[in-house]
Amino acid sequence: MIKNPVTTPVTLAILRGAIDLEQTEQGTVIPHRLPAWARAQCNDPQLAMAESQPAGVRLVFQTTATTIKLEAIPTTRVYAGLPPRPEGIYDLLVDGERVAQATIDAGHVIHIDMAKGTVTTEKGVAGAACFNGLPDRMKNIEIWLPHNETTELVALHSNAPIKSPAPLDTVNPDDKNPPVWLHYGSSISQGSNATHPTGTWPAVAALSSGVELINMGFGGGALLDPFVARTIRDTKADMISLKIGINLVNSDVMRLRAFTSAIHGFIDTIRDGHPSTPLLVISPIYCPIHEETPGPGNFDFAALATGTLKFLATGTPAETAGGKLTLQVIRNELAQIVARRSAADTHLHYLDGQELYGSTDHAKMPLPDELHPDAATQQQIGERFATHVFGKHGMFRGF
Repeated sequence: MIKNPVTTPVTLAILRGAIDLEQTEQGTVIPHRLPAWARAQCNDPQLAMAESQPAGVRLVFQTTATTIKLEAIPTTRVYAGLPPRPEGIYDLLVDGERVAQATIDAGHVIHIDMAKGTVTTEKGVAGAACFNGLPDRMKNIEIWLPHNETTELVALHSNAPIKSPAPLDTVNPDDKNPPVWLHYGSSISQGSNATHPTGTWPAVAALSSGVELINMGFGGGALLDPFVARTIRDTKADMISLKIGINLVNSDVMRLRAFTSAIHGFIDTIRDGHPSTPLLVISPIYCPIHEETPGPGNFDFAALATGTLKFLATGTPAETAGGKLTLQVIRNELAQIVARRSAADTHLHYLDGQELYGSTDHAKMPLPDELHPDAATQQQIGERFATHVFGKHGMFRGF
């Protein structure tokens, strides 16, 4: 319990990394990583789940409080036949350093049976992530929300008032705001298999490089949707990166002809709002099941029967002759597209995803489910990205 608590409603004024904030009938708020108009253009439940999971979203404020309690309602997922997933972690940073973590043992539970294709929801109640013993001085606080759980925020309680940060687009001559990096990608960018929100590779790269992150990594949903391109176009950012490929292969939604046109259209739309913003196109990291074999991808039900989650490719290499996509096809096409466009667009760059995780890395740190990096590999990818892109000789150097 907090004696004489100061209660602060959660609004966009103290949130970073969120694109929109949904007000629910129960008085809670749900951070979204796509705006309402974009969500209305797509009824895909996979994307709806992924974009409502607040990867990269954090509460940011200043306070002298030594005790802080974030009241929230998480939504966890339980998969039939698999071990329980760990509870979502809330990371608390003081002046940029992670000093505490908390969980919330409450909330809604979604029960998923992948073999039967059934989903049921068990309604729950609010709980709280509590942080005690914080330094008794004015300090910058960040509370990073779980990257893999939809989270309804109720209120922020503390034993001293909080001060909202200045908006990122406010120019302060005495304290230059950090640059904003917007990143688009798949579940790997959202942070699959990372064990806590600042352990996702985009968070690792952002925190080590002193940039403000907007993470638009959508598990299973990086499909070059036009409404996503328009959202990026309309979002303030100093640098943008697009990690493209794995979801297009494992969903098998495009052939090469449509892919090439969609990439140009996606970049064109972004350039309508960001004509000279540094823009980096990143091809897929190494993934053996889809290097030469097209999708669609599917669960390995034989492994699932033993309580192990694994994925496999169901296409055949010969199908690439008819335009089916593989990771090697996508890397080759992306490199050519960027090479052609960058002759006129000098702020457009390309990075081979195998520089972040390649075949040599796979031999040492294999993908545990054949598709997603583990927590240690997420850390390594983030560190390598920071060097390649934000480092002294990086593509986004100078920010």
